[in-house]
Amino acid sequence: MSELLRAPAEIKYAEELDWLESIDDNPKPFSWRLSPKMVRLFVLGSERADGLDREVAQKWFGDRSIVERSIVTLASDRGLLLIGDPGTGKSWLAELLAAAISRNSTLVVQGTAGTTEDHIKYSWNVSMVIAKGQSRESMIPSPIMTAMESGTIGRFEELTRSTSDVQDALISILSEKYVSVPELESDGGGDNIVFAKPGFSIIATANSRDRGVNDLSSALKRRFNFVRIPVVTNKKSEAEIVRFRTEELLRRHQIDLDVPPTLLDVLLQSFADLRASSAAAGSDDEKLESALSTAEQIGVLEDAVLHSNFFGERALTARTLAASLVGSLARREPEDLAILNKYLHGVVEPRGKEEGGSWPEFLEGGREAIAKLA
Repeated sequence: MSELLRAPAEIKYAEELDWLESIDDNPKPFSWRLSPKMVRLFVLGSERADGLDREVAQKWFGDRSIVERSIVTLASDRGLLLIGDPGTGKSWLAELLAAAISRNSTLVVQGTAGTTEDHIKYSWNVSMVIAKGQSRESMIPSPIMTAMESGTIGRFEELTRSTSDVQDALISILSEKYVSVPELESDGGGDNIVFAKPGFSIIATANSRDRGVNDLSSALKRRFNFVRIPVVTNKKSEAEIVRFRTEELLRRHQIDLDVPPTLLDVLLQSFADLRASSAAAGSDDEKLESALSTAEQIGVLEDAVLHSNFFGERALTARTLAASLVGSLARREPEDLAILNKYLHGVVEPRGKEEGGSWPEFLEGGREAIAKLA
């Protein structure tokens, strides 16, 4: 795993998944590797009441009912659509669910304007077709078709970013559970049809801010259960997420650097302030272009940690954190710079005078970063 830049969940947590599978005596749907109860436990972590011999760490932070409804949906004949704002953990939850259920989270189609029907059905190995003609051997199955044939979970990221004809191709897959291959001749035994095996399902994600890009048809909506992932607003939960991801970063880079709790509080409060300001803004020009998601908080902290480790004093400071926040969130000039400057002078400066702590240094770091960008 140390040779992989980013190991998928089934590799990263392989030992834990093996152990859970060895003690799992609960009923399992279809070809699932873990029972629904163990899938939930893997995602949300163990509690003392579970009576396990070892602790299972929490990997996704959110409402238990969201995970339970997602698991129940995947045990039915409907697809699962996780929808929410950017950075709410939709893709991470989808990966964890696929890893726990199928031990394979890599059967993924990324939805873009360039995604075609071939990406969710099949294409052809041209050299083999020329040499031997069209056959099952010369066909290249898509990740979704591979999931169908193996009875596992396929994933479709950013579904609403793909065009309507690509989305429509999913309707027959979710409804009929097979894909016809008209290029192959049929001998009456179904050689030109790929059937889905029990256990097959699709987890799709959609960005709620992409409404109007390529809206889903009513027919496709009926074949998905919608599970909405809310923005994390609880400071305790958000702090747990940021801390969890930062610890992973430090381990991956083998960095021995502490993140002081006071600086984590400064980061969380800054994002809370900026979200409140954005919500009260009267126009888009008065809002930061950034979604101000938990994922972006992690990005700001990651940037500050790496900068401190490579170019600083191997200690995270409020000045470095402020520079990272400005550098990460100032995407438009002069609009975003003006919004951040207003926040520093209108909120951070008075708070620094009243509370002290890390805020005065945070203010100076932010001012310096804005001056360099302006």
